[in-house]
Amino acid sequence: MLSWFDDLLSWMPNSALSDWSELLPQQLRQLLVDHQHGDVPRWLDALATLPTIDAVTADLTDAELVLSSPHVSKEQAQQLEQGLRGLMPWRKGPFRFFDTAIDTEWRSDWKWQRVAPHLAPLNGRLVLDVGCGSGYHIWRMLGEGAERVIGVDPSRLFMMQFQAYKRYLQAANGRVNADLLPLKMEDVPAGLKGFDTVFSMGVLYHRKSPIDHLQELKDALRPGGELVLETLVIDGGLGECLMPEDRYAMMRNVWFIPSVETLLLWCRRVGLSNARLGDLNRTSLDEQRSTDWMRFNSLADFLDADDRSITAEGYPAPLRAVIVANA
Repeated sequence: MLSWFDDLLSWMPNSALSDWSELLPQQLRQLLVDHQHGDVPRWLDALATLPTIDAVTADLTDAELVLSSPHVSKEQAQQLEQGLRGLMPWRKGPFRFFDTAIDTEWRSDWKWQRVAPHLAPLNGRLVLDVGCGSGYHIWRMLGEGAERVIGVDPSRLFMMQFQAYKRYLQAANGRVNADLLPLKMEDVPAGLKGFDTVFSMGVLYHRKSPIDHLQELKDALRPGGELVLETLVIDGGLGECLMPEDRYAMMRNVWFIPSVETLLLWCRRVGLSNARLGDLNRTSLDEQRSTDWMRFNSLADFLDADDRSITAEGYPAPLRAVIVANA
């Protein structure tokens, strides 16, 4: 697994992220060798099941991130689906691996449609995607012209799903300037000031100290760089914020859900400039749901059965905002 990051590690010393270049190999070795996740052998077996396919093409602008080839046999298609199902559950997508469509729990393409119109052009930019999941949005960022995208997410399963897609994208395009590191944002060295754009989507409300998270994101940006936040908010005015008693929508690790005005104030307090609301959207049962590729409970189970405007605990149902600001 360490070899997956050879290209990134060779690029990093002469880049804007040179201050990270000596530490990262130690971090990867500790996580992937010294403290290996117990399911890793099973997931690696699933990856090994994926067949080699010739004449691959890819479309990183398509909502399904379609991989295509005229040379996929029936046997290869069966091997492919077997391997991909060995990496279940698939939460972020959708993806289409040749004739195999992965209907993920989240329609992450809908989120991208809400976020993309508010971005500075990504052409030629160095991008960090915090809490990137399986990497769906990483691929969309590359499709928008980003020079290199680095995602961080501590889930080893997401890293395996990312590698499944990257393997075929490399077959199509050769070198692929995208990596998913099995790290948390706290593992990214403080004060890098190296990224042109930083995304944090679906992370802020999981942090016990949202102000610290915003500061970490700001400090990862070069001066003038762009921060893109996508997070839960509540209806309300300046200073209002929900702190759940225990769970929120069945999630234990939800700490603070601010109003939009409160979130914009938090951004200003950490020194971000021009913080503005890009989009506001109530999560629908069509955007997050159980599927054949994610068979556990989903949003329908997390809301009140008789009143879909509130969660099972009686809090306002998920409302998500896109906030854009600059370092």
